[in-house]
Amino acid sequence: MLVAQVLAVIIFIAMFLMIVMDKVERQYVTLGCGLLTLVGVFGIAMHSMDAILETLNIRSIFTLGFWYEAGSSSESSAGINWATIIFIAGMMVMVEGMAKAGFFRWLCMTLAKMVNYKPIPLFVAFMIMSSILAMFIDSITVILFLASVTIELSKLLKFNPVPMILSEIFCANLGGSATMCGDPPNIIIGTSLGYSFSDFITNTGVMALISLVFVVIYFYFAFRKEILAGSPDHIDTSSMPTPRETITNKRDFAISSVIFACAVVMLVTHAQTGLTVAFIGGVIALVTLITSGKFALEIIKKLDYKTLLFFIGLFIVVGGLEQTGILELIAGFIGDVSQGNLKVMVAIIIWVSAIASAFVDNIPFAATMVPVIQSLAATQGVDLSTLAWALSMGTDIGGSATPIGASANVVGTSVAAKNGHVIGWGKYCVTAIPATVVVIAVSMVFIFVRYC
Repeated sequence: MLVAQVLAVIIFIAMFLMIVMDKVERQYVTLGCGLLTLVGVFGIAMHSMDAILETLNIRSIFTLGFWYEAGSSSESSAGINWATIIFIAGMMVMVEGMAKAGFFRWLCMTLAKMVNYKPIPLFVAFMIMSSILAMFIDSITVILFLASVTIELSKLLKFNPVPMILSEIFCANLGGSATMCGDPPNIIIGTSLGYSFSDFITNTGVMALISLVFVVIYFYFAFRKEILAGSPDHIDTSSMPTPRETITNKRDFAISSVIFACAVVMLVTHAQTGLTVAFIGGVIALVTLITSGKFALEIIKKLDYKTLLFFIGLFIVVGGLEQTGILELIAGFIGDVSQGNLKVMVAIIIWVSAIASAFVDNIPFAATMVPVIQSLAATQGVDLSTLAWALSMGTDIGGSATPIGASANVVGTSVAAKNGHVIGWGKYCVTAIPATVVVIAVSMVFIFVRYC
């Protein structure tokens, strides 16, 4: 097992470095490293066909629980998370359909008109809106939606969309930490430990709200000059199209609006209905394609397949860390060092979770950490909920620090790159890491004051 562990870590580090260097397209990097994991780690080092099958996770697609699973989490915590892949693909189809109908141009012009076409007020408004929407809608959907709007708006108002997209990504992850349905790790923590929507909103929700104030101020000062640099001093509003003029087809616009509204309702209520995100994404994609008629093939061709392939490869490599027990070693470290001190436990859990989630998928990490905090609570006599809120904020916010730390990050940067605005690791991390540190620090102090 030691050989397999070392090899899995080497492959992960190599993948990480190659993505950072950005010399090879990232989907090829993750798929190549994924193949090495399957052959080298599982095949040669472990001689385990079971590890390969569990990581590929194809059998889960053909189970009832993959599409409908009332009363428990629908998020897969081992290997390729096909629910996430299908959901992202479904949302991509919906977004393409909405864009073709002129929905995003209509929305961006409506918002622009409300703030008199001024980039800074739009910048702040989009951050707040991103956070609020992500409380109830999956952050992936929020970023697909807002990043598309931002790109459209930047073309009309002549400003650089990258700062807005980066701030929207971070605020979506922050908003997702506020509720049980906002982020996959919260779904895992809530369903495993029996916490409700109100439990999250009154605990992590308060932390997210306080942090949002600091985050908005931080991003405002970080990007203010950059946003104003390319924006004209005066915009001739008479030359701007009215919101109504941006609608290309009223019928398609109405249909896409209804589809989007249905997606929102299904996502908000999926914990109650038992409909998984895979089912929701599949249905939304199918309905969009059917109502698009002859344009369905055009929508399919426009999908961002590179992002989907990137996720598949990434899940396989992280599966190597899971199957070889690396994540369990990281989790076990917390129990050994804390020695019964609640504040030390909280500090270790929130910071280790944040750092780990910046580089590995936070879904399997959250699933690995849940039994660890249960054991800590039972053996050390500390409050389980306090550890749960620390784990929630650490995994949710830590993923914001790097472009691959959370699904919303990958999707947002991919939307930007698809429209000619490539966001490198340096550009992303130089602003996201300080913001992440601020939120984690605020959350830790809040937990110390309120619970310890």
